[in-house]
Amino acid sequence: MPQVANGGFPATERKWILPLLASFAISFILIMAASEEFMGPFYRIFSLRRSGFDSRASTAIIKGPGRPAVLAYVITGTRGDGPKMKRLLRAVYHPRNHYLLHLDRLASDEERVQLALYVQSVRVFNVMENVNVVGKADTVNYMGPTAIANTLHAAALLLRLSNNWDWLFTLSAVDYPIITQDDLLHVLSVLPRDLNFIDHTSDLGWKEYHRGKPIIIDPGLYLSRKSEIVYASQKRQMPDAYKVFTGSPWVVLSRYFVEYCILGWDNLPRTVLMYFSNVVLSQEGYFHTVICNAPEFKNTTVNSDLHYLVWDTPPKPEPHYLNLSDFENIQQNGAAFARQFQQDDPVLDKIDSVILNRRKGQLAPGGWCAGKYSKRRNSCSDLGDINTIMPGPRAKLFENLILTLISNGTFRSNQCKFQ
Repeated sequence: MPQVANGGFPATERKWILPLLASFAISFILIMAASEEFMGPFYRIFSLRRSGFDSRASTAIIKGPGRPAVLAYVITGTRGDGPKMKRLLRAVYHPRNHYLLHLDRLASDEERVQLALYVQSVRVFNVMENVNVVGKADTVNYMGPTAIANTLHAAALLLRLSNNWDWLFTLSAVDYPIITQDDLLHVLSVLPRDLNFIDHTSDLGWKEYHRGKPIIIDPGLYLSRKSEIVYASQKRQMPDAYKVFTGSPWVVLSRYFVEYCILGWDNLPRTVLMYFSNVVLSQEGYFHTVICNAPEFKNTTVNSDLHYLVWDTPPKPEPHYLNLSDFENIQQNGAAFARQFQQDDPVLDKIDSVILNRRKGQLAPGGWCAGKYSKRRNSCSDLGDINTIMPGPRAKLFENLILTLISNGTFRSNQCKFQ
């Protein structure tokens, strides 16, 4: 049954995921949500009523050479992003994977509860117990280090929640998949599990003066409310103990590298984190700098964030919002995800119907669905064998992208080049 991960404690100690109730009961739950004594027995009684699927369903994850990967997703959002996060979750869900949803502190407690109520209402999520909602929200300012602190917090929670995932994917509410999970799992199943997909460069250019040298303070590190970052009057020298790298903030990290950043069997991850705690847009440099300065990991990088992006001219801080006029290019692209999208933009409906074969309000179908999918019935309300993968034609597009990225004959010895 889904639970809410809270702080550094095991999810089983915080029964924040609430059962689906009639609307008149929501106010009562909001008042009582902090009481573990109340929520514990209520959670257990309700879970018995929502017990599992047909006994023929296979819910045990089978791992091993040639088997599909197991993915962990961090999906983040802010005030008003609940509907977008639900839609994204339905589009990327697969019973083998793990999902952690985080609405930052700008969102209200009611928004978090509504998100938890939705998770509780989906039968597959209850049986697989693989969708979790963060109950104690972090303050997140994308411009400051609270963003990377939130990602590290989420990664630590996912390490506690499961010991069997292979890669960590970071997504936000404005992302959307442009291949199915079966396509993604099929291609990743043949790749070494130590690879890290992280867009990176050491050629900082203008970023050195405008991002590397300025000293900033993010009040979100010590205030409960979100505030604008504060710039110091002086600048500092760039580090010479390690080389700074930068790139896309959206990363796909191997479990082994995530453990290195969280557990840190040498001091590099913590040392680099101290520097980036005062850097603008630290999420665009922290993982990149750690991985490219760690001899154990620098040759595991694939220089891509696996996203399809369209930048305005001149470039803005975020890529262009995609719409129906972009669909043909989206369809021809081999990336796994695209960004960014407005809520319920018609292009998302097009992606659902043409690429994901997903009905409105339903989970994207895959080989794990017990019945044959049709426009009249959502077969994914029934659970089949979660180890069955049925890739479609877009898997070949994604495979071609991966082959292009790793086709260099010196791939393992030519990454993270210092420029």
